[in-house]
Amino acid sequence: MILIDQVVKVIIKKNMSLGEEIPVLGDVFKIHFIENKGAAFGMTIDNLLSPLGVDMTPETSKLILSIFSLIALVFIGVFLYRLSSHKSPLPFFVALIFGGAMGNIIDRTFYGMIFENINNYEGGFLHGRVVDMFYFDIWKGYLPDWLPFWGGEYYSFWPIFNIADSAISIGIVVILIFQGRFFKMNDDVEASQMASTDAAQTINPEVQDMLASSSGISSVAGTPPPSPDTSDAGASGIAEGGDSPSDPSPPRIPL
Repeated sequence: MILIDQVVKVIIKKNMSLGEEIPVLGDVFKIHFIENKGAAFGMTIDNLLSPLGVDMTPETSKLILSIFSLIALVFIGVFLYRLSSHKSPLPFFVALIFGGAMGNIIDRTFYGMIFENINNYEGGFLHGRVVDMFYFDIWKGYLPDWLPFWGGEYYSFWPIFNIADSAISIGIVVILIFQGRFFKMNDDVEASQMASTDAAQTINPEVQDMLASSSGISSVAGTPPPSPDTSDAGASGIAEGGDSPSDPSPPRIPL
């Protein structure tokens, strides 16, 4: 997924101009090239802190966002590693979030440096912008003035996004809806495995007695009878004047 995301972004960035638009399904779905300098929905730290009276330059805001994204990626990776033995689809959807975050962090970390000669902004390491291109033109207009942060601004729904954004959104939505079922599924599988292990290691005492009795009967019934002692019989025959049973010579006829 990360590879596909990056291939699409590089193709868009090297073959389209910023703001260029290619209709795919009329006016509903388009390929529209923009670069997002913030987080989801274009939010930036300086814009969030501005209503609080905190003054921050866009460069500092971008640097903080990139560092925060890297730290968040590490935590997601550790969480995914700990879920490696989870007996449910939960690790798959966490991996979707991890892969999507990785795809966008590559943009923020390296695109300001790799594409420095074609960027229309002052970039550098950790100062790149995320490439977005998929655009569903559902609604356009000015947002109400009372809406925090974006009030009075011209906006279009849905936002323009990329493959990495789709992976993150799918992972988050599915986990929020089915997290209870995922953890119950894992608990049921672990309980079943534990019960199977206990059953294999524990034998009913009545079964143990039965096996012991069967073993004793088998050993008595299976004892071979003693072989006859032929030495006494041979000695008795010789004492009575008979020929030895082992003497192969025929009897003598008196003259």
